[in-house]
Amino acid sequence: MQRRLGSAERADRFYDEQVLDRLNPRMREFVGRQEMFFLSTADRHGECDSTFRAGPPGFLRVLDEKTLIYPEYRGNGVLASLGNIEENPHLGILMIDFHRDRIGLHVNGRAQVRPDAEVRADHPGLPVDPVPGRRAQLWVHVEVEEAYIHCAKHIPRMQQTSSQQTPPQQAPSQQTPSRQAGDWGTDDQRRKGGDFFGAAAGARDYGPSRRGSSERTARSRRHDAWREEAERIVADARERREADDRQPFRGWFG
Repeated sequence: MQRRLGSAERADRFYDEQVLDRLNPRMREFVGRQEMFFLSTADRHGECDSTFRAGPPGFLRVLDEKTLIYPEYRGNGVLASLGNIEENPHLGILMIDFHRDRIGLHVNGRAQVRPDAEVRADHPGLPVDPVPGRRAQLWVHVEVEEAYIHCAKHIPRMQQTSSQQTPPQQAPSQQTPSRQAGDWGTDDQRRKGGDFFGAAAGARDYGPSRRGSSERTARSRRHDAWREEAERIVADARERREADDRQPFRGWFG
């Protein structure tokens, strides 16, 4: 793609000047004060998922220049990211500072899921969060493979306000309750946002559409069926080639 679009020289310069295989001191300081990040994972078939993680400053912790950990709090029970990591350890983390430095940091690496007790045994200095819903059930341990800047030119500058303020542009019917310490780990659907996008109502009207275990099993079977068909076509083509060595193999449909 770089060759097609003529950007190989610029890309090489970026690799040489900006892409590290570790977190340098400025990166470690940046990570240590972030309150949120965006997380990308994929399962063993390459089916992708992106999500959002938040916590108090320092919840994404730097253990050393090659290692990060972050806590997994109680959520909706789907465990999409953790399930993906169990199948495929590669992940991407994007941190963006919208209000102070207006800059971003990418971290790509390999992850493993670890129990809270095990992590605290290895790192007894980890603090215990005073908010019950914000206490880690599990930790994701990330081995850093790449760390590099996300440039500022398209990052909007935002103003940080109290998390308990309701955005003024929302109509009363769209307003959600203020976020408080007791919201962490809650099952209160209203405090979690309710059916903001109308998905539950749509499911009642049109029937459910879930990415549950049955759908994943069906998708896995489709992948297996596709692979078997591709292997059958290749084998058939090779048999035809071997049947007449005078004719070169011209592809699957030759």
